[in-house]
Amino acid sequence: MFEATVRAEVLQLARDGTRWLSSGYDGGITEADAAYNISVPEGWGRTDLDEYVSKRRKRAEFTEVGPALLTGVDLDHARGARHGPVVVYATAGISNPAALPVDSSATDVSGEETPETPPGTVNLIVGTTRALGDGALANLLAVVAEAKSATLVAEAGFPGTTTDAVVVATDPDGEPAEYTGSATEVGSAARACTRSAVLASLRSRYPDRDYPERVEDAAYGVRTTIQPTPFRL
Repeated sequence: MFEATVRAEVLQLARDGTRWLSSGYDGGITEADAAYNISVPEGWGRTDLDEYVSKRRKRAEFTEVGPALLTGVDLDHARGARHGPVVVYATAGISNPAALPVDSSATDVSGEETPETPPGTVNLIVGTTRALGDGALANLLAVVAEAKSATLVAEAGFPGTTTDAVVVATDPDGEPAEYTGSATEVGSAARACTRSAVLASLRSRYPDRDYPERVEDAAYGVRTTIQPTPFRL
């Protein structure tokens, strides 16, 4: 299926000839033999991301080029989950929660967010052995993001962080799957694996479940309180 290796705080998920769709800084659809989740040190603020990723990959002795995600979470807290044709690897931290209150009376008291630094981040790399078209691959990313948000809301009260990212992958030579919605084999497995991997990573990093209760309690974070005017078509 997909082979996971961790060296020098770099997680590589490898499989020859894989198609990846990334929402990360180097996002989009690409064909590569691997994808990466790289843990960065505290206080990290590099902007030359391609050069930085290349150096970290070489330092870890990974030669394959591929999409990369960056996280402030130590990879000791990386966790995986597998079911049927899907595998998910997660790193989860919520020191920079992104709250989305539904109460229209909420006031904007968001913290100071530093977008160049991923202080926490929930990163997911998802692989399926099914062959997906571009639309099904994009929908899989949406399904995974939804499952991540539902899990975080239930566990910690926030739908995400300010720097979350997802990479999804498909085997072009696998058994074709036309759809990836929540009721399909691939979508259902992806939702369940995302939930399990995110929960396991969170509970590894926060063994006492001492999550921030409010944006103000976190080191970084934002609360979206913009109130657009809804309209009827």
